[in-house]
Amino acid sequence: MESRTDLGNGVRRHHPQGGESDGPPVTFPELTARVLTKAADLGFIRAGVASLHPFVEQTIGLKKFLERGYQGSMHYLGTQSQDVLARTDPRHLMPSAQCAVVVALAYQAPEPQRKRLTLRASAIAAYAQGADYHSVIKEKLLLLADAVATLSGRSVEARACVDTAPLFERDLAARAGFLFVGKNTLGIAPGAGSHFLLGELLLDVKLETNAEPVSDGCGSCRACLDACPTQAFVKEGVLDARRCISYLTIESTEDVDEELRPLIGGRVFGCDVCQSVCPYNQSVAGRQSAAELAPLSHLQTPDLSALLSHGSSAHRRFVQGTALRRVTRDQLARNAAVALGNSGSREAIGPLRQAAQDHRSAQVRSHALWALRRLAENHEEAQECIQELERASVGEDTQP
Repeated sequence: MESRTDLGNGVRRHHPQGGESDGPPVTFPELTARVLTKAADLGFIRAGVASLHPFVEQTIGLKKFLERGYQGSMHYLGTQSQDVLARTDPRHLMPSAQCAVVVALAYQAPEPQRKRLTLRASAIAAYAQGADYHSVIKEKLLLLADAVATLSGRSVEARACVDTAPLFERDLAARAGFLFVGKNTLGIAPGAGSHFLLGELLLDVKLETNAEPVSDGCGSCRACLDACPTQAFVKEGVLDARRCISYLTIESTEDVDEELRPLIGGRVFGCDVCQSVCPYNQSVAGRQSAAELAPLSHLQTPDLSALLSHGSSAHRRFVQGTALRRVTRDQLARNAAVALGNSGSREAIGPLRQAAQDHRSAQVRSHALWALRRLAENHEEAQECIQELERASVGEDTQP
């Protein structure tokens, strides 16, 4: 028999090694301890068990968030009533679920940000610089479910969730007892900071769910709120995603508001600022991080000019096997154009001129032209390029 049977809708039946056990059932406390030990063996820096009773308070907060339009174009957050309902009750994802094992996998903290941007020093958020965490965490969760079946001596139903299922992930992790939700809306685990990614394993097995909650540790600190480049936090714990750099560079396919473009700096995929200034992340040297998420060289120092001009094949190679598959080629080119405009570099003029003239996307062309105008504040060559482009445009418009 195969070790796993696909039941549909992301649910699998995991079969124990050696078949079903005829011996006495293992006690809940013993099974829970063994499962959490196995999670640690798989490389998770934190793991806990959460109950699945409905998230009533969180649903009220989500509805207010949506009513105010803070989600922007992220309709999957629950703009349809059924999605909100699904987030309220985790059992909508797996009706047979009895609990969730929530895990955290650490990634390497970002290097200190450079004071000056260069063409090869653009920023990709640290979590996305390695292999795609969705695949890495999901495979580890499936192995954990295999272990639960073997440890319990019976087949178990499980669903592995990583980031994409309608779950209140951070609140579920808080319920599991290893983090609190900070003022920047991110999960913070004392002793580990916030440079980790969450995963959840819904199980039809009962495990102990009496973890003590972690006290809110932010106190009077406002470092994350004050440091946000675009001032995206409406108040403590409330983010207007429409101003968030991660939203603007990853989720949104629309034009970036001209008011916000200079504030994005050289970031082309996500942002680490509110985590980098957090006191819980200040002593990160030597902290454990998953080898599978180790930064890839081409993502640590991506070439902005190349991102601006990538064809379809080059784009596929650049994002293959990484979380950057989330964005399209034109989105990355748009972001690169903004970053080049913010670089202040004379070297950016040529690539931007080419993009403003020839790029297949009207959006990229307009952002490249904006970038040239920004560079023209300090470089006459950029102003000359703008004038040439304008003359060419007038010439095209007057052709018979």
